[in-house]
Amino acid sequence: MVEPQTHEQTSEAYVGQPIEIGTDTAVVELATTAEMAVDETGLVHGGFVYGAADYAAMLAVNEPTVVLTGSAVTYPNPTRVGETVRATATVVDSDPRPSVEVTAELTETDAVVLSGTFDCAVPADPVLS
Repeated sequence: MVEPQTHEQTSEAYVGQPIEIGTDTAVVELATTAEMAVDETGLVHGGFVYGAADYAAMLAVNEPTVVLTGSAVTYPNPTRVGETVRATATVVDSDPRPSVEVTAELTETDAVVLSGTFDCAVPADPVLS
């Protein structure tokens, strides 16, 4: 596994744990918890699922200064408390840099719970410097 070069202070409790990082790819797993629920049925807030996809996208780019600039996602199936979702992200276009397009898909067992495209930028310096 390639070492992460970005988002080193990310809270894995909220956006998942890196399982695999390769050249232009990353896999993150998020174990959902009761704190992520929005109602008594155990529906997980989509923001946590989105966070896992975003984190996987950042790790697929794996540049120290990568940031998200936009996205388009769908949630074809719900996520329930107690499920572990797997985010798989792949860089599909990085020409010309500093723009990078990444696709991500989150699955739970065989069901897709999020699918989307993440637009990233890799500025020369951190955006808050």
